[in-house]
Amino acid sequence: MKAREGDYIETFDGLIFDVKGLIHPPKRIVAFPRYLPSEEGKRRKNGKFYDKVYSLSERYELLRSRFPQYSVFDSVFDEILCEIPVDTVKTHYQPIEKLQELRNASGLDWLESLAMRLAENLKENANIPWNSIGISGSVMVGLHMSMSDIDLIVYGSRNCRRAYDALREMLKDESLPIKPYALKDLKQLFDFRSKDTYIGFEDFVRTESRKLLQGKFMGKDYFIRFVKDWNEVNAKYGDIRYKKIGYATVKATITDDSEAIFTPCKYEIDEVETLEGVQVESLLEVASFRGRFCEQARIGETVIARGKIEKVIMRQKEYHRILLGGTVDSFMKLC
Repeated sequence: MKAREGDYIETFDGLIFDVKGLIHPPKRIVAFPRYLPSEEGKRRKNGKFYDKVYSLSERYELLRSRFPQYSVFDSVFDEILCEIPVDTVKTHYQPIEKLQELRNASGLDWLESLAMRLAENLKENANIPWNSIGISGSVMVGLHMSMSDIDLIVYGSRNCRRAYDALREMLKDESLPIKPYALKDLKQLFDFRSKDTYIGFEDFVRTESRKLLQGKFMGKDYFIRFVKDWNEVNAKYGDIRYKKIGYATVKATITDDSEAIFTPCKYEIDEVETLEGVQVESLLEVASFRGRFCEQARIGETVIARGKIEKVIMRQKEYHRILLGGTVDSFMKLC
């Protein structure tokens, strides 16, 4: 089973997980719980009710208390991860297949129709093929509500960069129904995000207000995720190993932001100054598996970042990186 960022998997015990990253251990998939059957749940599918698990801390607590069989210490990532054995997977949900299904369907509901329209707008303006774009999130698994967002995915570096350029132009065109977040929208987003990633509101607005991958489409929130295609993933599981060193807060200058729009994202850095925590040589990179850290900074800008310091061990070289998103206190903000 080839699963990647943006896919969802459902196990035979009824849990639905969202897949993280592009590299997975043999016969397992790195994924975290997103929906679980619950009699008190507000979402319904095939006569069953489901709850949605939001924050990362809630997900880890759910694994610890109710589903410890999915918690695995992964020696390659040097971390306890949620890894789902392939033979426990009942359904593999894939965004491209879902979009194709909606294109061929009749009688779409309001949110499905909006998602289709946004996908069509982006596809046409970016001039990318249908097989490079998909619909993820609650719409993909049939658990959306009227308050749900639109989650699109574009695959392949070339298609993603064309889509990003198209988004920039679309957001400038006031006649189109796609809009950047207003201040009130950013306040709502801040209230939601700050439970899981702390950053002050002013710092939050400075970064989030200029992002293109999120906004409003016909009044509905959207988030677009850019993912590398399979032929662009050169490393296999175990080719690169990671060793946890500790945690730190650093100040650094962004020297390369070319991977900032993708999930996972990364930023090359220089002129690093350790403000707090462990200090290491050759700290060359800020990285994250979480979409919220995409577009966080641009080349030439100075940032302050807090996260887990890891040694990256490759065949030909070793260096250190700071990984964002694994703890509530991790962040990256502009100086």
